[in-house]
Amino acid sequence: MKLAWQNIIHDRARFSVTVLGVCFAVFLMIFQGSLLAGFLRAASRLIDASDSDIWITSRGVQAFEFGTILESRVREMAAGVPGVVETGRVCMAFAVYRTPNGTQQVVALVGADPNVGKRFPVPNAPESAGETSPEAVLYDVSDRKQMEVSSLPAEVEINRHRASIEREIEGYGAFLGVPFLFTSYRNATRDMGFGPEDAMYILLRVSDGHAVSDVQQTLKQRLPEVDVLTQGEFAHKSRMYWTMKTGAGGAILTAAVLAFLIGLVVVSQTIYANTMENIEEYATLKALGASQTFVARIVLAQALICGVLGSILGLLAAIPSIGYAKSLIPWIYAPWWLPAVMVIPSLFMCSLASIASVRGALTVEPGRVFRA
Repeated sequence: MKLAWQNIIHDRARFSVTVLGVCFAVFLMIFQGSLLAGFLRAASRLIDASDSDIWITSRGVQAFEFGTILESRVREMAAGVPGVVETGRVCMAFAVYRTPNGTQQVVALVGADPNVGKRFPVPNAPESAGETSPEAVLYDVSDRKQMEVSSLPAEVEINRHRASIEREIEGYGAFLGVPFLFTSYRNATRDMGFGPEDAMYILLRVSDGHAVSDVQQTLKQRLPEVDVLTQGEFAHKSRMYWTMKTGAGGAILTAAVLAFLIGLVVVSQTIYANTMENIEEYATLKALGASQTFVARIVLAQALICGVLGSILGLLAAIPSIGYAKSLIPWIYAPWWLPAVMVIPSLFMCSLASIASVRGALTVEPGRVFRA
């Protein structure tokens, strides 16, 4: 290890270029990976926020944002299935929002019953922070500028109905390019023009004594005209729709894959070039009687040193960059495991690159060092 370290710092300029190459690759992979992870998380954020075991949707609904009205009898029939202990409703539709200044814009209005989930943003839910009025509307802090609200509470209009914005929340920023507004189910159906018994999504909670899969199968038999999905199935379906069937998701997925491949190529080529530029040093070692195993260990150690230092610099650059990007892209998300997922392949590629270049180091003629 000592000899490998002395060898790479002998030419500090070359060493710096190698480390910076690895740093750039790691930064690119982590940043693009955060965009993809955040996009997938945002695509099913509201579904994951519910505590319900089963979601009932209209036939063919691909994502949460595209639900349609269900017949009122569906909720009644679902509530009568053995194992169902509680039902709730959620709806979502685009609406016209009039700011206190009189300007208008389109928003995504979400309404929910108080029992749909502890993390679901519902005014006056049992776990919500503080009391709000019956007309209360919530919005994410990242959408404050778009809401054009200078102080709270603020009187606004949604589809020409009076509403009061009384509190900010976090973690539910704009995903579709328009802000989300959250209110009670009763207020949402009034603003959307739905009937009081209409339901867009019916959420069911299953008792502990019944298997979710058994209750789901029973519901499918009794309600063949709708889709009956577990929470995980609907969340996965929504993520796949936004990722695979839309231009936005496809672009982010493609960029993430390209970033990963480009990063690995950069790491591989940088380490390989660094090894081959030191070929004379390996010829010297062989002329002095060094074994092939010894030379191979030096090459591998050099690659890993560059890989570790470059990865550390890449992480130090990526973390604050992602933090800043959150002010521009609220849904960007870097899970704790992402750096490891990206750094480990980088170190692995450093090792592979060194192995590929070892062949040149092992086959170099010892007499080469004595040539003019």
